[in-house]
Order: sequence, then structure tokens, then C-alpha cells
Amino acid sequence: MTIKKQYLKNKSQCKVTFLAQKEMGGGAKEMHVVGEFNQWDKCATPMKKDKNGTFTATVNLDLNKKYQFRYLSDGVNWFNDAKADAYIHSVYGNCDNSVIVI
Repeated sequence: MTIKKQYLKNKSQCKVTFLAQKEMGGGAKEMHVVGEFNQWDKCATPMKKDKNGTFTATVNLDLNKKYQFRYLSDGVNWFNDAKADAYIHSVYGNCDNSVIVI
């Protein structure tokens, strides 16, 4: 997993690309990045699968904020990002959420 941040000149947003390696999804057919930036909508941010099985999605996020997020594989399996800026305990279950700081 990788997160790429591209700070845009003269804008109050950062272009963020989330990348989930093929191994993470275990042969997943589809992957979504789900978090505070899309109101935890499981379908709002689908990730595009390339030929080698890697999934990517790009979103613009506001500066000076923290966002919790996770990856959802095939609508069933949840994963954190090993390269997240931080982790915070989720109030919905016995797990942590990934955090990205912009």
C-alpha cells in the first residue's frame, strides 16, 4: 500500500492517490477506499484495477485536516494502509482505522 500526496499550488486541496497492491486484496475483483472524506460510503470511491492487479484511486482532500479511512475488498474484507500517517481506534468494532494527514 502506498499513499501519494501532491500539494497543488494556489489551491486549498491536496491530490491524494491511494494505491493497494495486488497482494493486499488477495485476488479481489473490486476495491474501494472508504473514509471520512466520502462519509464512509462503501461505493463512493471505487479503485481502478490495472493489469497487474494493483488498485488505485485519486481524491482531492482539504488541507490542514486528518481523515480516517480503510480499504474495502469485494464489499466484505476491510484493510488498513501499512503506510498510513497514523492509526486510530474505530468506535465501530475491534479494529483501527488508517489516518491520512493533509
